[in-house]
This record gives sequence, C-alpha cells and structure tokens, in this order.
Amino acid sequence: MLHIIDWLKRINNGVAVAAGLVLLACVLLILIDILLREFGISFGGSEEISGYVMAAVSSWGICYALTEKAHVRIDVIRNKGVAAGRSIFDLIALAATSYVAVYAAYYVMPVVEKTLKRNSLANTSLETPLIIPQSIWMAGWIWFAITSCVLLVCAFWLVIKQKHSQVNDMIGTETE
Repeated sequence: MLHIIDWLKRINNGVAVAAGLVLLACVLLILIDILLREFGISFGGSEEISGYVMAAVSSWGICYALTEKAHVRIDVIRNKGVAAGRSIFDLIALAATSYVAVYAAYYVMPVVEKTLKRNSLANTSLETPLIIPQSIWMAGWIWFAITSCVLLVCAFWLVIKQKHSQVNDMIGTETE
C-alpha cells in the first residue's frame, strides 16, 4: 500500500518541478516582453499565456500540495484525540477533499467538451485554440481527483488495519 503512495509522491514531485519550470519560463517571457516595450517592441500575448499557465499550474499544483500534506486544515479537535480518532478526522478531511476534486473534475469536462465542439478560439490577438489550455487545466483536475481518491482508499485500508501512525504519516497534519 505504501509503495502506491511513494509512486504518487514521485509523480507529483515531478509535476511540481515541471510546473515550477513552466512558471519560471512564464516569468522570463513577461520580463522579456516588459524590457522590449522600453524599445517600442512587443511580441504581445504574455498576459494571455501567463493566465493559461496560472490555471494549469494551479490545477496540477494542488496534487503536489496534497501528497506533501501542505493543504491548510484547522485541526483543534483532531490534535486532542487519540491515534484512532485522529485517523478518523484525517479520513473525513480527505473524503471531503476527494469529493470536491471529483466534483470539480466532473464539471470541468463539459466545459472542455463544449470548447472542442465549437472549436473555440481566444478573443485575443493570439487566437489561441482554447482546447489546448483547457485540456491541460482539465487534466490537472482529473489527476487531483485520482490522487485524492487513491490516497483515500489507501488511508481507509490502513485505518481498517489499525496502522494509525502510517495514516498520520500519509495524510495527517503537521503541527507547528
């Protein structure tokens, strides 16, 4: 069971590195565009591209945050409980996260489907085919749903096996 979690963490670490590199490239694009404007030149579209990048990085980045336990949770009651009680609170929190992830992924799909049917283009000078950024955005939400559901199943299995320290290591919170 833990090898599945390690596999998810490795994938999401790679995704986080890729997202960071894409953000860095986006920053460089914006900086170059700003510098070129000082000379009366602009290749334009940097604000449009950066918007697409932010949407994509956000949808994919939440997967990394989930596997690294970086999501914000208020756990005043959880932290006062015994190990089994903390595991139950962790399962409830992850179940809620999984529900939201699946719900979002489900409702993102019709948006992309409509874009594909209409061959929608951005109403900008770049006329970007919207299927490109929306597909990347949708894939991030689907991956978040998959990641959260896999974590939920693994955590539930560990709770059944009464391996509460492993549940805490996998989906618990870190107190500061």
